[in-house]
Amino acid sequence: MHLPSKHKQSAKYSGARSAALTILLKVHRQQPFADDVVDAILETAKIRELDRGLTFELVYGVLRHRETLDWRLNQFADRPMSRLPLTVAMIFRLGAYQLLYLDKIPPSAAVNESVKLAKTVGGRNWSGMMNAILRNIMRHPAPPWPDPSEDPVLAFSIRYSCPSWLVKRWLSAWGTHRTQTLCEATLQIPPLTLRTNTIHCSRDRLLSRLQSDGYEAQKTTVSSLGLILEKCGKLSDLGPLKDGWCYIEDEAAQLIPLLLDIKPDHQVLDVCAAPGGKTTHVSQLMGNQGQIIAVDRDPQRLNLLTSNYQRLGLTNITTLCADMGKDISTTSFATTTNTQQRSLAATFRQGFDRILLDVPCSGLGVLRRHPEGKWVKGADLIDQIRILQGKILEHVSALLRPDGVLVYSACSTEKEETSHVVETFLDRHQEFYQDSIKPWLPQTAQTLIDESGNLMTSFNTVSMDGFFAARLIKGNR
Repeated sequence: MHLPSKHKQSAKYSGARSAALTILLKVHRQQPFADDVVDAILETAKIRELDRGLTFELVYGVLRHRETLDWRLNQFADRPMSRLPLTVAMIFRLGAYQLLYLDKIPPSAAVNESVKLAKTVGGRNWSGMMNAILRNIMRHPAPPWPDPSEDPVLAFSIRYSCPSWLVKRWLSAWGTHRTQTLCEATLQIPPLTLRTNTIHCSRDRLLSRLQSDGYEAQKTTVSSLGLILEKCGKLSDLGPLKDGWCYIEDEAAQLIPLLLDIKPDHQVLDVCAAPGGKTTHVSQLMGNQGQIIAVDRDPQRLNLLTSNYQRLGLTNITTLCADMGKDISTTSFATTTNTQQRSLAATFRQGFDRILLDVPCSGLGVLRRHPEGKWVKGADLIDQIRILQGKILEHVSALLRPDGVLVYSACSTEKEETSHVVETFLDRHQEFYQDSIKPWLPQTAQTLIDESGNLMTSFNTVSMDGFFAARLIKGNR
């Protein structure tokens, strides 16, 4: 969001810039999700509401555009940003982002406030260098972008602010045109999308309530349950969200539970379920009947899942803390009561009609939501995590009843984490076959089916996250 142009005094923004610097340094050093750090710091910092918006803009702007910012700054610096002290480099990036992308902030304010921040850094006095480099950016026009025909890795890396290792990987896997699409997606500001809780209301009723409350909203074009919310302000003030009428979830994620072809009397296992977006959607599709066992290895995230399904008024979900990367026979159900232990153990012995496996992954399909991932992840992560994905799929598949359906999904662009995992599994398990997802998707989503019959939303044209999903059947074709 841009600040209103009538606010001109630079002193108004010093709190926001200081908070943004603190957040960016913590994200870089500790590598948590940026939104968790933003929420934690803004909750405790004494920053006015207007400045909170600027803090958010600065943090995500620098994370999205860091490579491009460094390219512009390095043209005038006597050494690259990567060789400067981290705090100094971050202040440079904050200043450059304001000059290059926030036209409603006076350039003088951007420079002066950056110089003030530089004076807080111990050791060498960086304020003179800060002033000179940022003013050079003000005075000089941008140079031409690097030419993709000469060096496509460098060109895409600079223009779309993506790490070179990722650009090189995408070029090899997807070719030039699709790589450009993926790179551009990392710079998008994602919409705030709601999924209607049909246990409480219809999409039309939710839309009517939002509009009567003064919000701007429109229906999603692919998901029949989604609404895109504009200018919502604080989420804690959103009445329908507090009342359990909706759940915040990207439109692509809303398509995945549909692939289960769920019935109200099914026994369902949801693996790696927290924080519960797909779990609660499955519950809605079941009419809040049957039984869902939602498994995650992180107890804190399971608590969040519990909070979410209770807010939505859902009662057919049981949570279980377990590591499905290990053989389920080693699970003692020790976190449950004796009665629950016996019930869960019996359910696992009998097997499940449907299994949803939303595996841990690199998250490269949601970089627009988590742009810090561009700078804290590497190619080695993909190699490590695909092994874990294969193990979880092996263990979970044994729990599926004959003729049951298993949906494997990941928010990744990488074939090693998606189609290759599925292909390797099918080569080892002749008792499974892959089923096209075509009958289970709405007509509006048919263009999102790849040549193997899987869901692949990475190259969509309606601003969705990048998800993959495959539908596997246990039985003879």
